[in-house]
Amino acid sequence: MFANLTQALDFQGKALVLRSERQRVIASNIANADTPGYAGRDINFKEAMNAAEESAALAPTPARGATSEGTTHPNHIPLQSTMDKAGGPKLNYTIQTQPAMDGNSVDLDRERANFVDNSVRYEATLRFINGSSKTLLSAIQGQ
Repeated sequence: MFANLTQALDFQGKALVLRSERQRVIASNIANADTPGYAGRDINFKEAMNAAEESAALAPTPARGATSEGTTHPNHIPLQSTMDKAGGPKLNYTIQTQPAMDGNSVDLDRERANFVDNSVRYEATLRFINGSSKTLLSAIQGQ
């Protein structure tokens, strides 16, 4: 019975972790916006959430010529995942909309929009968890 009460919190908790991880990836893209040859990365949230629900382990797909740390050049800043590599979300490469002369695929406007969108969704998820926790606490205390 308690599992049924916390099922929604488990789902939102997984979503919160994935939103946090996506925020980190987008921030890394913004940090490397001027790095020549850097390939932007992103997480397909829907696929990652489905994988988290099924507890399937997905490994990042390395790009052609990528090192074991996920970089395409030794001078690139490697992505340090906060999640376990075996259970982390799959990192995809972003679609390059406007080719740059230096080979960088980061579109700063798109990354900023993704950053704000993900921040709003992270906040909404956090508020849902807080509301659910307060509701459960009120029920336990009999208020």
